[in-house]
Amino acid sequence: MKKFDFKKANKKLYSGKIGRFDIVDVPALPYLMIDGVGSPNISGVYGQAISALYALSYGLKFHSKIELGKDYVVAPLEGLWWADDMSVFASGDKDKWQWTMMMRQPVWATAPLLADIRAVSTAKNAKKKTPPTDAQTLAKVRLEVLTEGTCVQTLYVGPYDKEGETLRAMHSEFIPQNNMTMTGKHHEIYLNDPRKISPEKLKTILRQPVEVAEG
Repeated sequence: MKKFDFKKANKKLYSGKIGRFDIVDVPALPYLMIDGVGSPNISGVYGQAISALYALSYGLKFHSKIELGKDYVVAPLEGLWWADDMSVFASGDKDKWQWTMMMRQPVWATAPLLADIRAVSTAKNAKKKTPPTDAQTLAKVRLEVLTEGTCVQTLYVGPYDKEGETLRAMHSEFIPQNNMTMTGKHHEIYLNDPRKISPEKLKTILRQPVEVAEG
């Protein structure tokens, strides 16, 4: 059985070059999503949200492989980040950040299938006597299509807390200098696991949906 890989099939969406800003056309894509508020560094809610996304994503993968005969590599973790004052991204004041964490899903994933996988995951947690918040967090995960269209993106390598300079160059220099305006939420794609890679080697795609001015 051939295993589908999102990153290989849509290479332009998951690659870039340090210091270079690329313009990419991002199609409408299905994701598992969950929302939250606050710094990911200290928020227990954030950790539970990530655990729920992985549990359901792997549940969908195994169901797809066994029941549908369609295997694939689980997509990387992604996040949409925003705040009432977008300048906080440059300042690094993460306590004021709002986020939607998400993981891309195959086109055959459906809401009814997600409901079935969620029920299985919730039952497994109950047998393990895990905290009730696990079931509550699983219940907050939804399947939604994200439409971004024209975007500016770049590859950033280094600690998450040091993204500020690259974001300033993207938001305050490249985008306005090229007659563009920001239209959507700041988007990050985490290409490797921070539990296994040193902060200096972390690879992140930084993406910003834009609108190009006419004329």
